[in-house]
Amino acid sequence: MTEYYDYVLGLIPLALIGISGTLSVGGFGTTTAVVAGALVAVALTGHALFVNGPTDAVPTGDVTPDRAPDAPAVEFAD
Repeated sequence: MTEYYDYVLGLIPLALIGISGTLSVGGFGTTTAVVAGALVAVALTGHALFVNGPTDAVPTGDVTPDRAPDAPAVEFAD
């Protein structure tokens, strides 16, 4: 099952090669075409890291801020 990050990893080389090649064939200079493709790849990477960044899974069940999910409950004597 493909997820967001799988698509991003596939689009990075596609942007570098595809956009650079298309612009180069379209009449732009090689340097300009490679820079344009690299900017798109950097934008994809930045979006994947900072806008839609990876997060840890949220634990479910009886979790309180005082106690970890697998830790035994501690009772204090009065």
